[in-house]
Amino acid sequence: MHRGITKHRNRKRIGRGPGSGTGKTSGRGHKGHKSRSGYSRKPNFQGGAMPMFRRIPKRGFNNRFATSVFAVNVGRLNDTFEDGTEVTLQLMAEKDIAKGTFDEVKILGDGELTKKLTVSAHRFSKSAEEKITAAGGTINKLVAKRAPEERVADLKKQAAAKA
Repeated sequence: MHRGITKHRNRKRIGRGPGSGTGKTSGRGHKGHKSRSGYSRKPNFQGGAMPMFRRIPKRGFNNRFATSVFAVNVGRLNDTFEDGTEVTLQLMAEKDIAKGTFDEVKILGDGELTKKLTVSAHRFSKSAEEKITAAGGTINKLVAKRAPEERVADLKKQAAAKA
């Protein structure tokens, strides 16, 4: 059996007698949980110590069905885009303004807007709407891909499929 550095190495034949180098205990050592057949370590097992997830204090409520909203300020749009541009979600992603995973984009009114922009987003604050229209731009409200009820229904379907 060749053990050198090769492109296609032969598999290690375990438990084939003392001459093989992996006889008797088959590379599992003596006794203990890991030496037993059928052993599988839990992903959160930390050698018998108190696991991290039990050591960290937990407070409040984290709604996993909540809509994640990404905020973009009007001033950022003014600095990034040219006058007369149609600002879409794809364009914001290309310019590294709206990046990451989120359900909706909200335009907020922080900063000055001097350029005439056509902005497409899911939500707008009142001050953002006023600034965009005052600069001669237009607002295009998008509909979210999935409503919260649809997301909950999808999660329930996934849970049922796993069961």
